[in-house]
Amino acid sequence: MRIALAQFDFPVGAVAANAARMLDLVSQARAGGAALIVFPELSLCGYPPEDLLLRESFVDACATALEGMAKQVMGIAVVVGHPSREGALLYNAASVLIEGRIAHTYRKQRLPNYAVFDEKRYFAAGPSGSANAAVFDLHGLRIGLAICEDLWHEAPMHGLVQADAQLCIGLNASPYESNKSAERDAMLLRQAQRFSLPIAYLNSVGGQDALVFDGASMLVDRDGRSHAPARAFADVLLEVDLDAEQGAFHAVTWPQDEDHSRAALNYAALVRGTRDYVRKTGFSRVLLGLSGGIDSALTLAIAVDALGAAHVTAVRLPSRYTSDLSQDLAATQAQTLGVRLLTLPIEAPFGGFLHTLQPLFAGRDSDLTEQNLQSRSRGALLMALSNLEGALLLTTGNKSEYAVGYATIYGDMCGAYAPLIDVYKTEVYALCAWRNRTGEVIPQAVIDRPPSAELKPDQKDQDSLPPYDILDAILYRFIELELSQGEITEQGFDPDTVQRVAQLVFRSEYKRRQAAPGPKITRRAFNRERRYPISSGWR
Repeated sequence: MRIALAQFDFPVGAVAANAARMLDLVSQARAGGAALIVFPELSLCGYPPEDLLLRESFVDACATALEGMAKQVMGIAVVVGHPSREGALLYNAASVLIEGRIAHTYRKQRLPNYAVFDEKRYFAAGPSGSANAAVFDLHGLRIGLAICEDLWHEAPMHGLVQADAQLCIGLNASPYESNKSAERDAMLLRQAQRFSLPIAYLNSVGGQDALVFDGASMLVDRDGRSHAPARAFADVLLEVDLDAEQGAFHAVTWPQDEDHSRAALNYAALVRGTRDYVRKTGFSRVLLGLSGGIDSALTLAIAVDALGAAHVTAVRLPSRYTSDLSQDLAATQAQTLGVRLLTLPIEAPFGGFLHTLQPLFAGRDSDLTEQNLQSRSRGALLMALSNLEGALLLTTGNKSEYAVGYATIYGDMCGAYAPLIDVYKTEVYALCAWRNRTGEVIPQAVIDRPPSAELKPDQKDQDSLPPYDILDAILYRFIELELSQGEITEQGFDPDTVQRVAQLVFRSEYKRRQAAPGPKITRRAFNRERRYPISSGWR
């Protein structure tokens, strides 16, 4: 049997457009000889629809679209993920469309309610047993369905075996994060061997606000032999033949990545997340402040790779403290990438602020205030340019800076999307090195120079922060691993430095609540997964 797996992006809320795209893919799969085509979890409405699910009109539109699709399905079976209301209950469901009708509907049994998932807010858990038809017959083959979290648990998989399933198809909307693929692949291999079932794992692809779905769909034979994952972050109609007797897959159309490195996948996630956020919010162009530093240099490269140079504007915003080297490096990168470069000096607005506030500065230390005024002058100019040109503003801060509050609210935090918000500073360097592997897109001098905000003479980031390798090591343990300050100190870190970093993280929560969204690539992304109170006595 030939099976098509539609590893495509189905945007949240675009119900009619998603249904139309599915029907086009159904026609392609049927023309290619497929007996079955499968779409990802909640593909009809997009994932995650969040509180759209609380609107009856939205759920009704999904039901109407599903019925309309079913009437047009002939000569091929179709599995579609969708919300399904039954009485007072709403389910995360998958329906099988065969010959003009909805033949079967399966309701997801295990609802994740951790990390980025909040499914118990919206859905009821589907029942186990025969009341929840998870297995259907197609051309003599017993096919079982599992929706995402179901694959990880014994009871739903055991139910497929009890129902004599010969194949498990998993519909998924599993967001990307670094190093997650190995865990996911091991789970699929373990479940295939344990239940003696071949598993076809289909994952969503594309950016949705702060989430990025990587696709990377998988095939695992009945004996546990795994096939290489499909190309990550790519929209592709995957085709595979199943030898039911052997419980083994034979790939027909199955493009793969040549580079599976952490840097390659992280970079692809940032590019895909940026591209989809910009386009799905109705923009075609972006702009960003290009300082001659490493963060804005990497952000510019990501923007160009996501949207093309013709759709990106870089802006230099020099102050009295900006070095000639910074100006030159920004110009060099803009020229290399072929982007439009503007220069808007901030001396006039900065001077205006200083003049207005001068009577209040007497007898006070105004150093930090003056530094932030420079950043806010830049933010105001960039937002004005965004308004003038209808271009979405990208902000360039990284996770290390946002973690400890080394960013100016209403200044360099201005923007609608933050491509590096979940990228630690040390990872920024790794990504720059990876992006330069085929040519110097990011000037090496940018990478080599000591990081500086250039808000006062001879300023260096390390004047205010620990070295980034130490800072990031502490932040990783404190944020990602949720270790206590004492536990981190026991691993050999200076206790005063650990305490200082932890206090900075806690004190900066209010800034992060007002930060632009950006693509999640770690296990503990700010705002989406890591939600701490702003006011708290816990230290």
